[in-house]
Amino acid sequence: MAATGKAYSALRRAGVLLALLMLALPVRAQEQTPEVEIPAIVLRDVPFSIQVKAPQDSAVYAVRVGEQAYPVAYDAEAGAYVADKVEVGGGRVEAVVTRNGVEVARSERATLPGWFSILPPLLAIAVALVFRRVIPALFLGIWVGAWMLHSFDLSGMLWGVLEAFQIYIGGALVNADRIAILLFSLMIGGMVGIISKNGGTFGIVAHLIKYATNAQRGQAATALLGLVIFFDDYANTLVVGNTMRPVTDRLRISREKLAYLVDSTAAPVACLALVTTWIGYEVGLVGTAVAQIPNLNEGAYSIFLNSIPYSFYPIFTLFFLFVIANSRRDFGPMHKAEMRARTTGKVLGDDARVDPAASGETSELEPKPDKPQRALNAIIPVAVLVLGVMAGLYYTGLNSPDRADDSLREIIGNANSYQALMWASLAAVLVAAVLSVGQRILTLDETIDAWYSGLKSMLLAMIILVMAWALSDVTVALHTAEYLTTALSGALAPGIVPALVFVLAAATAFATGTSWGTMGILMPLVVPLAWGVMEADGLHTQTEYLHILYSTVSAVLAGAVWGDHCSPISDTTILSSMASGCDHIAHVRTQLPYALSVGFVAILVGTIPTGFGFPWWASMLIGFGVLSFGIRMVSKPLPRYEPGKLTPVDEAV
Repeated sequence: MAATGKAYSALRRAGVLLALLMLALPVRAQEQTPEVEIPAIVLRDVPFSIQVKAPQDSAVYAVRVGEQAYPVAYDAEAGAYVADKVEVGGGRVEAVVTRNGVEVARSERATLPGWFSILPPLLAIAVALVFRRVIPALFLGIWVGAWMLHSFDLSGMLWGVLEAFQIYIGGALVNADRIAILLFSLMIGGMVGIISKNGGTFGIVAHLIKYATNAQRGQAATALLGLVIFFDDYANTLVVGNTMRPVTDRLRISREKLAYLVDSTAAPVACLALVTTWIGYEVGLVGTAVAQIPNLNEGAYSIFLNSIPYSFYPIFTLFFLFVIANSRRDFGPMHKAEMRARTTGKVLGDDARVDPAASGETSELEPKPDKPQRALNAIIPVAVLVLGVMAGLYYTGLNSPDRADDSLREIIGNANSYQALMWASLAAVLVAAVLSVGQRILTLDETIDAWYSGLKSMLLAMIILVMAWALSDVTVALHTAEYLTTALSGALAPGIVPALVFVLAAATAFATGTSWGTMGILMPLVVPLAWGVMEADGLHTQTEYLHILYSTVSAVLAGAVWGDHCSPISDTTILSSMASGCDHIAHVRTQLPYALSVGFVAILVGTIPTGFGFPWWASMLIGFGVLSFGIRMVSKPLPRYEPGKLTPVDEAV
């Protein structure tokens, strides 16, 4: 019996060991099987990458798609072997992975025509313009994109709705920089609420009225204030729009014109000035792009500075808006809006859709009639905001480990702009609150209520902004920019490259609604493209042809700003509408003819001629003349309104 018991125990132990070994074998095999990752969307004739998830070892991996074999390189950051620039012309993608010549894994994916990638943004833009409802239009674009990314079939339609909200709208708030923008914007709204309630805004209006005695001066003052706040486009938009709105309302300047002036000074100034929150980003992109060109020894900042004279669209935009502001003339839908405001006093159209709290226009923020209305109670917080941003940029840039030297340009270029904006907005709110309570204009409870009322006025715009970001993320997943780049780049003459890049950047920014995203995607692609075209023609060694490279860099920046101005899903366009208290679609419809006019002049008079060697300064002068003459030819005069009189006074122009 004892021997039988020992034998039974030994047999049982062997069985347990055998069972554990059998369980371990599939796990071991599974660990050795690489995981093949193909993008959720594969566009025909658009290059993409395939990742093979496997630990790095001495084995030789390769990926075969159809008859084409692609070598792979190990990417430590991704933890995978990567095959780049894979391209298919149609059908399904069948990727076969080999390890030391032996097949170890395979995966398949359907392909879609390249133009499918632009469907979501185009649908959003079309619905927004036709139905004049931005939120449903944006959600439609996000949903269609999520549907395509999930599975473009009936089952994917339902999942697309859920993923549009969960993955893309929810995921839009994962980015720390975006959260900083939201907090900054909300705090700006709170500051505006406080300075409106304590009478500071009305005090500014009373002082500006002394200079801004008519519409021309009011528009010029708005444009000049936009130039003063040059260091950041978001700060520019929110401060100028909220500050000048009461002044322009009194002068019977339409909200559409105010939104145009605000929108057209924000990004153009920020992308041109030498010390702004844009510069570090732009120079960083240029540096990444030129790093791919082994024979180019010029530094990124030098290339950026040399590209500024070729930035025709931003420069022409600033010139155009000052001419329009001082001419007492307009054309297109803007003329209709200005005529309505001048003759009826209605700064908003009858069908305008603006939240009553969108600009603090509620009784909650009316100043107390028995309290003084001091302009300093608004000027000081705004000055704290402006100077605080500049000080924050300097401080964060000074402490940046990536600082190249101690020059002001490099310090600002390496600054953390989002951190500076948050610090400055908080300081401005606290200063506004201290001024209100310290002078006994408002109690602490009234100050908090005013701050909250101002903050509430931003909520609708923030919802739209988050959805615009979500749609932008969808376009990245759909490779919209890559498709546009592939579709528009072919056999090119060197001189035409900058103009083509300008159109490509404009189309990408229009479809995605982001100028920064457009610059980030295109700069590393088109700068080496321009250099390659120059090299193919033997021009890369001749310094007199470097203007093609400079113009290409400026074309990315200028085209991105142009597309951003024209797009109804652009973040700065949305913020301009919100800060000006303007119906968003009305702002887009009235600004579009102006942006298109300046853009076409920039291409035809500036980018194309200079690409073929025409002097940039001559193109600049000719462009100024064409714009001035064009305004005179196509615009119509407006009646002059004199505050205090019941009717406008018409004068011959």
